[in-house]
Amino acid sequence: MAIPDFQKIMLPLLQYASDEQEHSVRKAIEALVDTLNLNEEERKELLPSGQQTIFDNRVGWAKTHLKKAGLLETPKRGIFQISERGKKVLSDNPEYINIRFLDQFPEHIEFRNKKPTKNDNSSLEIIEELADINTTPQESIERGYQQIRKEIELEILNRVKSCSPDFFERLVVDLLIKMGYGGSRRDAGKAIGKSSDGGIDGIIKEDKLGLDIVYIQAKRWDTTVVGRPEIQKFVGALHGQRARKGVFITTSRFSQEAKDYVEVIDSKIVLIGY
Repeated sequence: MAIPDFQKIMLPLLQYASDEQEHSVRKAIEALVDTLNLNEEERKELLPSGQQTIFDNRVGWAKTHLKKAGLLETPKRGIFQISERGKKVLSDNPEYINIRFLDQFPEHIEFRNKKPTKNDNSSLEIIEELADINTTPQESIERGYQQIRKEIELEILNRVKSCSPDFFERLVVDLLIKMGYGGSRRDAGKAIGKSSDGGIDGIIKEDKLGLDIVYIQAKRWDTTVVGRPEIQKFVGALHGQRARKGVFITTSRFSQEAKDYVEVIDSKIVLIGY
């Protein structure tokens, strides 16, 4: 089964607290895993940020809504228990508890009507567009973030494609230096633009001591797929330099044959594409 949305967790969570004892959120999460029959994969599935599991996040927001509606109380940090109102709700044997159900309580409506400050209207509009009543605020934010990031990536890619091949080659070297590889911009630039380099656009030291060298090939292509023949040419150029390590970067993508090829050769080739 799919991971229940946070509204479907509300009633089981309130029922879990019906013993009138104090409970930690962590213990509640583990109990609900069994109650809702989640498997190990569902239990460990993460939000896009990788910072929290989806289920933990949804349980947290179910608890928040129940608390704001006055059905749960939090006597201390990380601890909750059922309230008198919560006991009254359970005594009526509700079939479900969701946002609409909780809106019968003015405190919950007040909570839901609070709006964040709109410092970034465009970003907030994207997040609101992607928001779903069955998703938690954190999930909506992360979906909005992924959408914004994808749009920025596409904009950067289009700008890079509109620049000259020489600019792209230098951009690649600068990027690798910023990523922490050794050497300097001056050292890395020695091989750029030399027609005699046999298909190598740049060189960069793998570490600051220069104990090994990584060779770079950069292709600013629009729609052409980089196939195995191009990778074979690059590997041949490496052999000509008695080198074993290379990075092939393109604004396009690699064919499956190219990806399979680098897996079976002795040289260590990293492919980076869009």
